[in-house]
Amino acid sequence: MKVRSEKTEYIAGQLSVLGAAFFWSTSGLLIKMVEWHPFVIAGTRSFIAAIFMLIIRLIFPPPKDVKNRPIPFWGNAIALAATILTFVTANKLTTAANVILLQYTAPIWAALLGWWLAKEKPNWEHWGALLFVIGGLLLFFGGSLDSGAVLGNLLSILSGICLGIHMVFLRMLKDGSPRDAMLAGHIVCALAGIPFIFIEPPLLTAPMVLPILYMGIFQIGIASLFISYGIKRIPAIQAMLTSILEPILSPVWVFLIIGERPSFYALIGGAVIITAVVASSVIGVHRQGQNERKLKAERMLEAERMLSPHN
Repeated sequence: MKVRSEKTEYIAGQLSVLGAAFFWSTSGLLIKMVEWHPFVIAGTRSFIAAIFMLIIRLIFPPPKDVKNRPIPFWGNAIALAATILTFVTANKLTTAANVILLQYTAPIWAALLGWWLAKEKPNWEHWGALLFVIGGLLLFFGGSLDSGAVLGNLLSILSGICLGIHMVFLRMLKDGSPRDAMLAGHIVCALAGIPFIFIEPPLLTAPMVLPILYMGIFQIGIASLFISYGIKRIPAIQAMLTSILEPILSPVWVFLIIGERPSFYALIGGAVIITAVVASSVIGVHRQGQNERKLKAERMLEAERMLSPHN
């Protein structure tokens, strides 16, 4: 069977992370709809996602020879749980725009930590895209950043730091099973939510339960499978830059469901972000192709040298 090239794998990784961003983008609106304690929302959502991922694992088990390093495995699990808990709580304390804008400082942390921990030095296109993404986000949300909800804003920033750490640890498991690490993270998050079920019992009505079921299976369950596949194929910083399309898609659902139209500056900011992400992705694909051609040429020269009669 022919092994897929690094270039093809890179493209598959990009598309997979984009699929995760698509499902993630539906979270803000749905979290606002569920009138439960934030930790109950986060824990129940992760519990459903964990069951879903366990079923997938039974159907498609990882290779028996795959081994996960304990530090990145459990570091990822704790960082993922912290990301979810702080994100959901922040959504209850401040505006969805604040949460997304402040959480998506994550690519900065992913770039720095990925350089330090995963030894993946960001290329020039990553730094350039990061600058344009920051500018695009500021344009996109304009004056919607509300400084009044201090705790919610601080939790949003913390969520961004945790998200960057989670993505780097997940990338460090590229030779292991990122899917199992994501599963462990959802189990940790579900356990953290259990005490709050008794402190503030949730109201079990269809308008509350149905969004939770959707979020558990699709918004984080399937998204976790997508990101687990993609992170094995692209660096953590590129994964974070690609997933930045999540805040661009969020207003689309608001527009389709509520009819709220994005502003002119939001459209310009969105265009800047999409252009930056696409450009960095295309350059990354081109770089992979160049690396493959260079490696192929080196192998041919080595083969010729070995076959040379003067050798």
